Amino acid sequence: MSGTVRLTAAQAMVRWLGVQMTPEGQRFIPGIWAIFGHGNVAGLGEALQRAQHGDLCEPPFPTWRGQNEQTMAHAAIAFAKGRARRQAMAVTSSIGPGATNLVTAAALAHVNRLPLLIIAGDVFANRRPDPVLQQVEDFDDGTVSANDCFRPVVRYFDRITRPEQLLSALPRALRVMTDPANCGPVCLSFCQDVQAEAYDWPEEFFAPRIWHIRRPAPDARELEEVAGMIAQAKRPVIICGGGVIYSGAEAALGDFANRHRIAVTETQAGKSALAQAHAMNFGAAGVDGSAAANAALAAADLVVGLGTRLQDFTTGSRALFAQDAKLVSINIHGYDAAKHGAVSLVADAQVALEALSARLGDYRAKPDTGARAAWLAAVDGKCGAPVAAGDLPGDAQVIGAVQAVATDASVALCAAGTMPGALKLLWRASAGGYHMEYGYSCMGYEIAGAMGLKLAQPAREVLCFVGDGSYMMANSELATAVMRRIPFTVILTDNRGYGCINRLQQGTGCVPFNNMYVDCLVEGQPQIDYVAHAASMGAHAVKAGDLTALQVEIKAARGRDIPTVIVIDTTAAQGPGDGLEGAGHWWDVAVPEVGGPERLRDAYANYITNAARARLSN
Repeated sequence: MSGTVRLTAAQAMVRWLGVQMTPEGQRFIPGIWAIFGHGNVAGLGEALQRAQHGDLCEPPFPTWRGQNEQTMAHAAIAFAKGRARRQAMAVTSSIGPGATNLVTAAALAHVNRLPLLIIAGDVFANRRPDPVLQQVEDFDDGTVSANDCFRPVVRYFDRITRPEQLLSALPRALRVMTDPANCGPVCLSFCQDVQAEAYDWPEEFFAPRIWHIRRPAPDARELEEVAGMIAQAKRPVIICGGGVIYSGAEAALGDFANRHRIAVTETQAGKSALAQAHAMNFGAAGVDGSAAANAALAAADLVVGLGTRLQDFTTGSRALFAQDAKLVSINIHGYDAAKHGAVSLVADAQVALEALSARLGDYRAKPDTGARAAWLAAVDGKCGAPVAAGDLPGDAQVIGAVQAVATDASVALCAAGTMPGALKLLWRASAGGYHMEYGYSCMGYEIAGAMGLKLAQPAREVLCFVGDGSYMMANSELATAVMRRIPFTVILTDNRGYGCINRLQQGTGCVPFNNMYVDCLVEGQPQIDYVAHAASMGAHAVKAGDLTALQVEIKAARGRDIPTVIVIDTTAAQGPGDGLEGAGHWWDVAVPEVGGPERLRDAYANYITNAARARLSN
């Protein structure tokens, strides 16, 4: 009979995490981000200190300190995305504000279907000190703590009130994080007294385990139905989502599109599954879509969603596809596969593509490749347009300048504002050369995300695009990246406010208000020195006076072992699709029905016209 080993609950948790492995022989969770406080410093902190010195597991289990709970979780999420969900990271916090700081990050991971292990400190299970410092009291439910805020935004939640509960809770947590359909964040709410409590653990609990990610095959009936629909289609179009990348189906999609001559369009999460140079890559779909992609989708008699959630940006708020177009959704999760009344094919993307191709045989569609060529030429013209004397460059011109010095090893990263739409529209990604957090579009993700992505893909050059507004929300992980010598390049575009929302505000008939600094109720306009700010945290920081200087600084950054921040002033007047005829599509943003000037009445009339085109499916 197996023996036992006496450890605290926290020690047991860390030792167990240290032996959970991938098929490639790596730890599934290679380390943990931590900010300590009461609720995790005495129990889990002691265990992590021992583990970092090799006392609990071998090799040592590292702990990294971030500057903010939310942003260190963003770094962990970017790492998991960069590893295509084949590895993840853990994050621990104290109780109270430390824990609730993680709620936004949990929601981000949940929306993007990305694994994250949150170990949040909690109040005393024994309730001896009650209320404890920072405890949130529910007047009607004594079992509630601040950590219950995590329940709507994680895939699995468990409160650890006894040490032996870890025997089931930990395997359940990893099961969720490695499940291709239900993958997402997990919160283990760890009562602080329980962390320190000893228990006699069975030795077999600490035997190494390999976690394999399943590849579910399609149901035979669903497969035949979808194959028949594609075979009968004259103008099919694929929408490639992030599920293609998480499946590792990039090569299968490229072969499928080439063999059957089916146009491929991209979501934010699916962009770079196919390199832009691939002959069947028609570019971005939807609100921030290309003229070629949106024209193909509008004319399609069959739209095939592949590993995509089909959210409102992708579908033009359900108004992009023709009313009589048929919709198929191939997805690992039945919930996503059934959206918008689609015919469902629930399966792993790679397995589904290979099975469909075998049934389609010599079937070949006839996409309009001339539209693709015309679109790419228009992109070159927009991105390469000279900046007029006395003017500032727009986002497209900044992208064009960066693109000109990028390599196949470069990855463009962004998250919120105008730049994500511009990058999706204009960036010519190499295979795997694009990383966008747009499921939650969380301002403040960028700097921490760049650090996490560089940890996941150290051989690639990470080019982090961030606006001044998003930079101001969360930038402190620059200091962490400097301390850990994690190099990446930040292109900080300063348009002096929230330029993206300012344009949306005006586009919906309103007047500029509270977005650009000049339209805010302030006693003085800000004079923020972003170069000095970034330099104060140890980054190499510089102001680029023009696009040529920007290119010089990007090249120079490649020789450094710390982050480089390049600040460039840009115009707030241009949107991502300005000057690109036919690009983009309608986005449903409700317009006030009454009130305001004539421009508001015109905007409402336009809203009603576009809303009438939306598909009325479920």
